[in-house]
Amino acid sequence: MPRQRLYINIDHVATLRQARRGHEPDPFAAARICEDAGADGITAHLREDRRHIQDADIERIAAGIRTVFNFEMACTDEMLAIAERIRPHQATLVPETREEITTEGGLDLTRDAPRLAAGIARLNAAGVRSSLFIDPDDDAIRRSHALGARAVELHTGTYANRAGDPAPLAALVRAAELGASLGLAIHAGHGLTASNVGPVAAIPQIEELNIGHSIVSRAVFTGLTVAVHEMRQAMDAARRSS
Repeated sequence: MPRQRLYINIDHVATLRQARRGHEPDPFAAARICEDAGADGITAHLREDRRHIQDADIERIAAGIRTVFNFEMACTDEMLAIAERIRPHQATLVPETREEITTEGGLDLTRDAPRLAAGIARLNAAGVRSSLFIDPDDDAIRRSHALGARAVELHTGTYANRAGDPAPLAALVRAAELGASLGLAIHAGHGLTASNVGPVAAIPQIEELNIGHSIVSRAVFTGLTVAVHEMRQAMDAARRSS
């Protein structure tokens, strides 16, 4: 089975920094440590309210990392213009509300489809691989394909929050199979830890996992390098055994 890519989301390194509005810890330095530890890419979400990652972070990451950058963003004119200027490897469109603590679910593709289609077209025209963060269901997969997205990231939060329930994992398997059959690149993320990542990592169609909070949390106790290694080992073990 092909090696699965691990992209590390460094948003919560910035969350720690913003608690004091200072300079440390530095998300860019964290990105470089993650790369040295084996990360295949770096993910960061520039929210409209700038609650954690800041514009200067995005500039440094886009210009200075050695792997590739997955820019998470809302589908707004401001964010699309930033993506067109910095040209990340990938831009993942995510739902965003100011009231939420973190992203709580996938995009509702039944709403404002023309705006999403126009945003995807702008990204594709700029040479930026377009991805949509969606819930793992057939309708969302088919709509993503129809909108012109190159990839989808399946929301794994329900799976992570319902340990022992086989239904969320089965939904991820079905969505991955359908998406791949339509030619979409399949990614996944949200709520994944070294303890629960195995069954998701074992889904053969999933090429890439985006994981952040659990790695940053683990790093408080072990350091970032060890936390990345633990996740990488858990993913690789699941791929070998499937």
